Amino acid sequence: METQTNFLNALNFRRSVRVYDNTQEIDTELVKKCLELATLAPNSSNMQLWEFHHITSQEILKKLSIACLNQSAAKSSKEMVVIVVRKDLWKKRANANISHLKAIFGKKSSDEYSKREKFAINYYSKLIPFVYTDFLGIFGYLKYVISWLTGLFKPTYRQLRNSDIRIVAHKSAGLAAQTFMLSMAAEGYDTCPMEGYDSLRIKKLLNLPYNSEINMVISCGIRKPEGVYGERFRIPFNEVYKKW
Repeated sequence: METQTNFLNALNFRRSVRVYDNTQEIDTELVKKCLELATLAPNSSNMQLWEFHHITSQEILKKLSIACLNQSAAKSSKEMVVIVVRKDLWKKRANANISHLKAIFGKKSSDEYSKREKFAINYYSKLIPFVYTDFLGIFGYLKYVISWLTGLFKPTYRQLRNSDIRIVAHKSAGLAAQTFMLSMAAEGYDTCPMEGYDSLRIKKLLNLPYNSEINMVISCGIRKPEGVYGERFRIPFNEVYKKW
């Protein structure tokens, strides 16, 4: 019951705070701890195609605020976190999973692997490359057509185009972002996820590679009373809940 109560308290405490109290500091190490907890979020195939850029430098914060269109949630924040999708690192992440699995399975030849162990290795060495490999979107559409034809006869995975894989990677990053914000709320810290920003300027500011993508920018601090814009509003639950 205590765990449930703590979660509900954090969930109810978390709001998108637009104005922070500049007189109240936050603990940078505590924010880092919350980012570590964010890495525990569920993610597609455990590929972890994300990066968390923790901004504490006043100089970079000012430039980042400008890139965030000078919105108050950015200008008044003490620190910011940029959630970055790194779909371009899929090979590195797949190999990391393979190394982890082999370490768990122990020192033995591939012939000694059990059926389940072989499936796990093949998942990252064969299936993941098939899903993530693309060339100018052409291979992705070819895979999509194959899956569509296969789907005429049996259930099949269809999200194989480049745009589909991007969505999958961003969903995983979004789960990590939510985990981070709830962790911050549990510590009594406030956040605001921002989608209004100049992604190109942010990538240049943080020296990010061309193939990386900004998922969201999260400002951090301690709220002013006026920092929360009114009571929380949600569509009635019976309008969004469908029981089958």
